[in-house]
Amino acid sequence: MSKQRMNYMNIFKHKNWHDAHKETLNYGQRLADSVANGMGSWRFIIIQTLIVLVWMGLNIVGFLHHWDAYPFILLNLLFSTQAAYAAPIIMMAQNRQSERDRTQATADYHTNLEAKREIENLQIKLSEIETGKLDHIITMLEELMRERAADNSKQ
Repeated sequence: MSKQRMNYMNIFKHKNWHDAHKETLNYGQRLADSVANGMGSWRFIIIQTLIVLVWMGLNIVGFLHHWDAYPFILLNLLFSTQAAYAAPIIMMAQNRQSERDRTQATADYHTNLEAKREIENLQIKLSEIETGKLDHIITMLEELMRERAADNSKQ
């Protein structure tokens, strides 16, 4: 079991799995998660599309100076650089998501085990109560039969 997973399990005793996970993240991990969340949003896609359209429009219509004339090589370089940095950051976030999923599955498993034990204990207790009631009913029936037998022998 990894050191991080051991930390999760120790924290689980007091908190839910999500809070436990958040407390184990360092600054770089939190930053990578927020960058991946931002890049995976519609807001990012819309803003990036608007920037590209403005970039292309200004370079096509530019009367005095075309800083990145068609075929927009500088823009392609910027996209390549963005992809080069985004891919590993997204992979780091996905790896942490996998760890979160494993941790949640472990927490769910332990919760299910506890619930199973409680249900088994309740079943044992109900069985004891049922057996006690049946024993009491049998005792009452035996007494009733003895009383009837005694009444029948007197007649």
